[in-house]
Amino acid sequence: MAKKNRNKILVPEAKQELDLLKAKVTGSSNPEVTALEVAKELGIPLKEGYNGKLTSFEAGKVGGKIGGSMVKELIKMAQESLKKEQ
Repeated sequence: MAKKNRNKILVPEAKQELDLLKAKVTGSSNPEVTALEVAKELGIPLKEGYNGKLTSFEAGKVGGKIGGSMVKELIKMAQESLKKEQ
């Protein structure tokens, strides 16, 4: 059974806003280099291009920090939105 790509953006029109959110939660000025900046902060040798020597654990630390921060911020935004509706 083929593995599904779970990184697919379900609403392509939201890509720009997701990139801005990624930059906001990581304190990056450029969403394109966010992963490189986070990796450097964590001491992980991520570089542009091929990263085949990176362990799954190292890659997960980078992606987890970015994704986890984005989820926390989205939850915070949803809670604030619900408070405004009441």
